[in-house]
Amino acid sequence: MPSDAPDIPEAAKTAVAVDELPAIRRRINAVLIASQILGGLGVATGIALATVLAHEVSGTEALAGLAPTATVAGTAILSVPLAALMTARGRRPGLVLAYLIGALGAGVVVVAAVLDHFPLLLVGMAGFGAASSANLQARFAAADLAEPERRGRAISTVVWATTIGAVLGPNIASPAGRSVSGLGIPPAAGPFLWAAGVFLVSAVLVLVLLRPDPLLTARAMSPADRSPEGRSLKAGLLAVRESPMARLALVTVAVSHTAMVSIMSMTPVALGHHGAGIELIGLVISGHIAGMYAFSPVMGRLADRVGRLAVIGLAAGLLCAAAVLAGTAGGNHGQTAAGLFLLGLGWSAGLVSGSTLLTESVPQPTRAAVQGLSDLAMNTAAGVGGAAAGLVVAQAGYGWLNAVGVVLLLPMAGLAVRRAVAPA
Repeated sequence: MPSDAPDIPEAAKTAVAVDELPAIRRRINAVLIASQILGGLGVATGIALATVLAHEVSGTEALAGLAPTATVAGTAILSVPLAALMTARGRRPGLVLAYLIGALGAGVVVVAAVLDHFPLLLVGMAGFGAASSANLQARFAAADLAEPERRGRAISTVVWATTIGAVLGPNIASPAGRSVSGLGIPPAAGPFLWAAGVFLVSAVLVLVLLRPDPLLTARAMSPADRSPEGRSLKAGLLAVRESPMARLALVTVAVSHTAMVSIMSMTPVALGHHGAGIELIGLVISGHIAGMYAFSPVMGRLADRVGRLAVIGLAAGLLCAAAVLAGTAGGNHGQTAAGLFLLGLGWSAGLVSGSTLLTESVPQPTRAAVQGLSDLAMNTAAGVGGAAAGLVVAQAGYGWLNAVGVVLLLPMAGLAVRRAVAPA
């Protein structure tokens, strides 16, 4: 092996034989699935009551949306350095570091709740967002060694794995809150204490078992991808600029995520205004998360069979329908739940199709950088949307927030149509 690749471990320096790949894929996917279950549990347990906790600590509804916004901002800020670490050292150290930062952030949230300190709460939520970054980056780890014709399904399988923990998470938020009642910790902060422990377990799991590293193995199998040239963020930006499909993929992921985060983050507050308790809010968010993850294999199969552009169009339609249902529900909790379920389903279609299209629309050496850029773009946009969501609800109402969501989706739908009718 040439000496210009000192960052590649000895185990990854020899290209894997073709007949070894199926077993390696199964082993890597099994570890990623297990970590996604745990990571999804931790994130969903905490995020279910994030706006409620922020409302309690800040004392105002207008600032409640800043809690999920800080989480998204943390995910965005950390996405580039984590992508840089993965590019240099592989997926494993990047995922482990992300889970450790998430655990630290969750602990800071608990301390901030005890001290009734809102700025510190936002700092903790930003660190908490690192765990979301790990969950998002895992989908690209699944694609590192996947066959091109099965890339959508590989990504969607790892996304699907989050279902178990993510659906369970909001429903254990209430017992997690009760478990800290004798410790002087506010009940709404209890889920974050549990999340910290879950993230630590996830970090250990990935550190010990994610071997061989999928990104380094894929790089070792491709001589064109062994050189460090072309792996920078600048190279990733250039690759996106030169590819219309990559630009569409970035818009799809960013807009789908922004619409979902903005509407979802303020739904617990809207439900609370109409008399819903913590248990009902947990059920509605669980249904939403089921829509996000449980049907992702369907979206992956559709993306592989009928095409990425068709599924992007499906995402736009589902998200628009979700906004209409949720925005006009008022006190009808069943309609709100249906809208939130479709919101999750549309997000799943957009994330899977957009991530798959992005991965295959840029040269292999730039993929890790472009993937980090994708998470930066989607979480930055969602952070702005989440911050604005609280203000929109406070000034105009939840219905208007959903109307704004529909407007955001129009450019995405227009670009998809344009690329679909463009000459090959």
